[in-house]
Amino acid sequence: MKLLFDHNLSPRLVNRLADIFPNSNHLFLLGFDQVPDREVWQYARDNNFIIVTKDSDFNEIVILRGFPPKVI
Repeated sequence: MKLLFDHNLSPRLVNRLADIFPNSNHLFLLGFDQVPDREVWQYARDNNFIIVTKDSDFNEIVILRGFPPKVI
């Protein structure tokens, strides 16, 4: 399971959780910090990520487009 952390969470989570969730990433580290949420959603879907976020924007996209990706 790979996690993709949204910009509203610390990029340090990638390293701190690497032993539990290897191959996870953060939008900032990918250079996606200014990318629209729909493009992030598509990237997560194409690359088998679960999106981890604090805001409801991705939940709304999932309601409209369905799974995957999952959103936490």
